[in-house]
Amino acid sequence: MTASASPDPGADPAARPADLKDLRHDVEDTAHLAAERGRGLASAARKQAYAYVDQRKGEAARSVGDIAQSIRDSGRTFEDRPNLRAFFDSAAEGLEGLAGSIERRGLEDFYAEAEAFARRSPVTTAVATFAAGFLLARFIKASGEPAPAFDRDHRA
Repeated sequence: MTASASPDPGADPAARPADLKDLRHDVEDTAHLAAERGRGLASAARKQAYAYVDQRKGEAARSVGDIAQSIRDSGRTFEDRPNLRAFFDSAAEGLEGLAGSIERRGLEDFYAEAEAFARRSPVTTAVATFAAGFLLARFIKASGEPAPAFDRDHRA
């Protein structure tokens, strides 16, 4: 141990509590500063996530709208069959409504809806989560292994 790290036996005993009090104050200030920076970092990450979701939801809404337009265009070929044309128009209107809903809602709305669905149908949610995890694991496993080479020269 160094001389500066060891307590001075001849030092004033009344100074030790003051040093401990100063040290405690410094630690509290450091913890407070770290908490503030952590909140700032979390806020910045949240803002970035919201911006990303807003961008992606706009793209998703446009894609659904494009599908609706394609269905509507396909239905125009059934001019002589009004029942089929009405079916295509109804499907297109439903998809256009979905596109508008996607565009209007925010991340909180999507999260709340997913949470409500999970509460209403926990078994379905568990099965879907298991299936998604299984498929993801298979994909990761398949992408990590090289394909086995078949050697025709060395037969067993």
